[in-house]
Amino acid sequence: MLPETDDLAEALLDLAVPHEDIDELVRMRRRVTDDPETRSLLEASAEQLVRGMGEPGGGDADLTGPDREPGPLRSCFPVYVFVAVLPYTRAYHRDRGVPADVSRRTLADLGRNMAVHRRRHGRAGVQSPRWLTRHFCGELYQLGRLQFERTRLWRGAARQLASVGLDAPVGTPCLDLHIPDFLGPLSPDACDRSLALAAEFFARCYPEEKHRAAMCHSWLLDPQLKRYLPADSNIVRFQERFRIAPQDTEPADTEPVQFVFGDPESAVAGLPRRTALERAVGDHLRSGGHWYIGHGWFPLPSQGLGPSNG
Repeated sequence: MLPETDDLAEALLDLAVPHEDIDELVRMRRRVTDDPETRSLLEASAEQLVRGMGEPGGGDADLTGPDREPGPLRSCFPVYVFVAVLPYTRAYHRDRGVPADVSRRTLADLGRNMAVHRRRHGRAGVQSPRWLTRHFCGELYQLGRLQFERTRLWRGAARQLASVGLDAPVGTPCLDLHIPDFLGPLSPDACDRSLALAAEFFARCYPEEKHRAAMCHSWLLDPQLKRYLPADSNIVRFQERFRIAPQDTEPADTEPVQFVFGDPESAVAGLPRRTALERAVGDHLRSGGHWYIGHGWFPLPSQGLGPSNG
């Protein structure tokens, strides 16, 4: 199920795995394939992902690895699962007509995720394994600056977004927008380009799905950011694309700390103040405030996305 040693190294390169992690992953391959328990876990996890291929929410698998391997193998176990699933993912992409460059950039999020893990922990590992199941099961695609996840309106989101005008029943096909790290500024032009790419992509690759709305659930939609950032900042202009729903009532302070400073456990008192966003996040927390997950949406034409500023 796993490629041989030389092929494994090439597969990891294709997935943008950090170069400093590749040798260790190749060395540990034999511990995965030669141990019956670990190999069985790998096969079961890969089978679960393949079974849910193409279905929104279908990529549910146990990616925790063997309990008796608390070290590098356990933290890297999801990598081997994703490599095992890779031929099925690529076949699904081909069947759907996903362009090769879109497939490559989408699956390269594994490497980005591992870079975040190394930045935070100083060693190889996968920071958010369950997040990556969306990529390898055909739910999520990188299209320019933004990622677009095929989803269906769930009860909580339907209730939140109905308060700001989204009249759609639970189960309505929608697209969730995500903003990945390490990909430059979130400029209006970059967002417009992503939306144009997505309009073409989903009309061609998923013509049977009529996506009613683009949704976003993120601390970047916390309206409090407008108190700190200039009106022409990229984040404020991103917010203005959406009809903003009421934010969550539970604080989510670690979210902006994680994405702005790299470590959700960073001491608030020592957070740097080098940029307007760093000052906004840190100063607000130091003053006793909290950050919250915001929710928003904007409508999509039935056969396309088109830039939206409403």
